[in-house]
Amino acid sequence: MGRINPYTLQMKITQMFAQGQSFFALTKVQDWLKEHNQNPLEYEIIFHQKPAPPGSKEVMVIEIELKRKDGQPVDSWLQEQANLHA
Repeated sequence: MGRINPYTLQMKITQMFAQGQSFFALTKVQDWLKEHNQNPLEYEIIFHQKPAPPGSKEVMVIEIELKRKDGQPVDSWLQEQANLHA
């Protein structure tokens, strides 16, 4: 059984941006794609800063947009998992 990680990718990326470590966010998403058996070189990774949902202790969240470089649609499950809220 795999180790359960209470922090979602989106939470980690949002923390990185808040701590001024956004430079490392791209690598974090690429590693996450590898963990999900995807080739990160096939994806364009775009970050969008959005207001946090009501009731959140965060002021802003970073939304992760994945685009396939070959023009094919991104698997909706993969896109949802990238932006999963805790």
